[in-house]
Amino acid sequence: MALMLLFTGCSVNPVTGENELSLIGESQELAMGAEQYKPTQQTQGGQFYIDPELTLYVREVGNKLARESDRPDLPYEFVVLNSSVPNAWALPGGKIAVNRGLLTKLEDEAQLASVLGHEIVHAAARHSVQRMQKGMLINVGMAGLGFALSENEWAGLLMGGASVGAQLALAQYGQGDELESDHYGILYMKEAGYDPQAAVELQEIFLRLSEGQQAGFVDGLFATHPPSSKRVRENSKLVDEIGGGGYRGADVYKKKTATLRKVQPAYEAHDQAMKLASEGDMDAALKKINRAIEILPREAMFYALRGRIYQEQKKQTRATEDFEKAVSMYPEMFMYRIYNGLNALKLNNLSKARENLARANDVVPTSIAFLRLGDVAVKENKRDEAIAYYSKAAESSGDIAEEARRKLAALTR
Repeated sequence: MALMLLFTGCSVNPVTGENELSLIGESQELAMGAEQYKPTQQTQGGQFYIDPELTLYVREVGNKLARESDRPDLPYEFVVLNSSVPNAWALPGGKIAVNRGLLTKLEDEAQLASVLGHEIVHAAARHSVQRMQKGMLINVGMAGLGFALSENEWAGLLMGGASVGAQLALAQYGQGDELESDHYGILYMKEAGYDPQAAVELQEIFLRLSEGQQAGFVDGLFATHPPSSKRVRENSKLVDEIGGGGYRGADVYKKKTATLRKVQPAYEAHDQAMKLASEGDMDAALKKINRAIEILPREAMFYALRGRIYQEQKKQTRATEDFEKAVSMYPEMFMYRIYNGLNALKLNNLSKARENLARANDVVPTSIAFLRLGDVAVKENKRDEAIAYYSKAAESSGDIAEEARRKLAALTR
């Protein structure tokens, strides 16, 4: 069988020109990326809607590099995500995201170009597809399982395509893929007119930060893109060969990221509130999140967190108001819909619970939403509907699946 797969599934890598196993065709690759892009964005913080001009800028730089890539005809897309974790990722088909937390660490447009060029190579060289193929050969059936996200409560709750996308976005690349992406990304930078020395500087910065074990970087960028002194050496060697010099764009970058830097204190206050809440200090957490809202009152994320804090403090009316506020500001965000739906279910507002949980599942299917939709159906005496929801939740794993199976058994015996 292995020989048959190698014989029937070989292709030439469009970036390196090397032969490789190809069980997933280009049409599947493109469809996969398109299907998983929006759900994966949501699982990683959602779009940074506070500053749409920043996404336009990142898109402009990304497209400039994509035109120089070995697959310029891919349907590339670039988005800035609302996450403090410094990270960037690429899904099959050129679907690329960079977190605002990484943008705050960069010094100029050339360094941004090095990040985006690196991710473009991951997409163009089909690195995600190759990792999927290896996973398929080793353990068929893992695609439906959840993946631990930045918050422990979401571990194991994602289902379907959202789970696959999250795994691809957060899984670690091997050193070979990283060196390859560094190498060709630098070439793309050079062709686009950027100073390739920025890629060397970036790796030096990342290596120093990783050695310092700074929180956030280790869990984000370095978990998926592990730095090494070898990468610094190889990048420096390549830049020496092709020559440095080119556009840096420090002034432009500073201007384009001005809003992001201005509101950074609000997100720092939010992150501190998250930490305090996780430690059980709700009073201190409330003070911090109120400070974040004072600085940036149009950020839905802040109201969602304050609603959860109010829930812990048994201030149900205030929690309800904040969850409603978060949903009104960012109605597409599945997490805010889930918070609002679960809160409504506690208050026995079944129609509101059903609407929010169903809307959440339309964007990102989760086992918790299916489970609680089953509970709503039971309360409404809709047995067949409850069975369908519990059956879906039972396909997941962990405590949610066990509860779903118990409730399913009670309905079907």
